Amino acid sequence: MNADLFSATILLVLVLDPFGNLPLVVSALAGVPAQRRARVVLRECVFAFLILMAFMAGGRTFMQWLQLSDVSLSIAGGIILFLIALRMVFPHKDGVFGDMRSGEPFLVPLAVPSIAGPSALATVMLMVSRDPAHLPTWLAALTAAMAVAAVVMLAAHRLQAWLGERGMMAAERLMGLLLTAIAVQMLLDGVRSFVAGIAR
Repeated sequence: MNADLFSATILLVLVLDPFGNLPLVVSALAGVPAQRRARVVLRECVFAFLILMAFMAGGRTFMQWLQLSDVSLSIAGGIILFLIALRMVFPHKDGVFGDMRSGEPFLVPLAVPSIAGPSALATVMLMVSRDPAHLPTWLAALTAAMAVAAVVMLAAHRLQAWLGERGMMAAERLMGLLLTAIAVQMLLDGVRSFVAGIAR
């Protein structure tokens, strides 16, 4: 494994944050039968992988067509994460992600925005825009990082059993606090960039 591939894989694993998503996975799969959970997690990981590949290949062009900026992506992502974080810190009767009528997540909220979130989408677009010639390397790094994330999230309920209900509640609230800080920082970065653009 060359240095570029290794560093890109580590970066993407950190951005995907599979360990930070564990409370989200457990909450989203609470109403899913145990025998279907692995299939649902793998399906959502595949969705997230395809979305990230699409953004890696043509995300910046697509945003230009829609006349969307990185600032709008940052602010929108910050708002979504903030709303999710509030439900993690202050539990709601419908759960973290609201009332899911089917009993299991489909695309939202696990694939997007939990796995393929704003920071992950922005990171893959930035990697390609900085060095388009290394696209095969970035694709290999994304594949490796997604494999790591899938393995971690498949073990979510085992980790829940090990930590216990109180431990997972504490972890969920702690991650909610951290996610709130990340969301606020994302909003502040977006607003700061917007104001700086106006001031020019």
